Amino acid sequence: MVKTISISTTSRVEFLDITSKIEDIVEESGIRDGICYIFVPHTTAAVTINEGADPSVRRDIIAQLDKIVPPRGDYTHMEGNSPAHIKASLIGSSQIVFVQEGRISLGTWQSIYFCEFDGPRTRRLIVKITEK
Repeated sequence: MVKTISISTTSRVEFLDITSKIEDIVEESGIRDGICYIFVPHTTAAVTINEGADPSVRRDIIAQLDKIVPPRGDYTHMEGNSPAHIKASLIGSSQIVFVQEGRISLGTWQSIYFCEFDGPRTRRLIVKITEK
């Protein structure tokens, strides 16, 4: 099963918790044991898994990425969004999560985040669930 969902972002940079969206897709698939592939088909957005209990973790990640890849610098890309491309490359465009007993297998504190680095925009996220 492959499903494409639309994600609307409201800020230049933000991490949106998409865990419940992924859980809904897994439930809809009916697959009990398998693999869930999550892919972002954009060059200035990413997907990651990290702590979901404390929002300060997301803020810390964003702040540290800004230190590593400052919003303004000696970039040559003409569109002016080089930092977004670099951050998306650092975080990555995909994640894999196991499906066990019809549920995604995340750790106690883990959540899945769509990472926007060049918003606000409407984005696509592709999710594929396969049986083991």
